Amino acid sequence: MDEKLDFLVYCIESYKNTKGLKGKETIELFNKYRVIDYITASYEALHTTGREYIIDDLDIYINARNQVDTESIH
Repeated sequence: MDEKLDFLVYCIESYKNTKGLKGKETIELFNKYRVIDYITASYEALHTTGREYIIDDLDIYINARNQVDTESIH
């Protein structure tokens, strides 16, 4: 398996387990906010960090995307 793909799976599984989500919920959330694209684009920086940092970073990214989506509705 490709290193980036391994890392992507690691991020998805780590986020899912930390947040107590099911696989389907995690993928739906990641698809809605294009988190997979973010992880792929940020691979060089993210893969050198720890699990806790990655989860925090993904939360920040998802919350920011959610705010943009919410503001565009109003």
